[in-house]
Amino acid sequence: MKRVEGFNFSFNSSACASCGGACCIGESGYIWVNYPEIEAIASYLNISIESFAKEYLIRAKNRYSLKEFKVKELGYSCIFFDTENRVCKIYDVRPKQCRTFPFWGVYKSDTKELIKECPGVVLDEDN
Repeated sequence: MKRVEGFNFSFNSSACASCGGACCIGESGYIWVNYPEIEAIASYLNISIESFAKEYLIRAKNRYSLKEFKVKELGYSCIFFDTENRVCKIYDVRPKQCRTFPFWGVYKSDTKELIKECPGVVLDEDN
């Protein structure tokens, strides 16, 4: 179980194998990446940063985000999420936003949506 100070829950990462990537599919949003992450992912894919940017990034709000694609009834998915096998194709170099889930600031005070989405979240007993 992983704990992060300031959060009223723990996270059991072994639940990831059973949920089917609920954190990677859903409403459209942004999957923010910074330049070092862009470099790492491009290197992992063995392509140039320019090719990576053209193929996989969008510019939004003066930042870069990974592209998404529509997944029939499920909503949207990160471009690197393999919806058939339910795995991240760049897991070893995934962005910080993905690595830190579910410990996002928005979930410090409101876990209602999070516990619906993520079976690995275990609320503290006093909640």
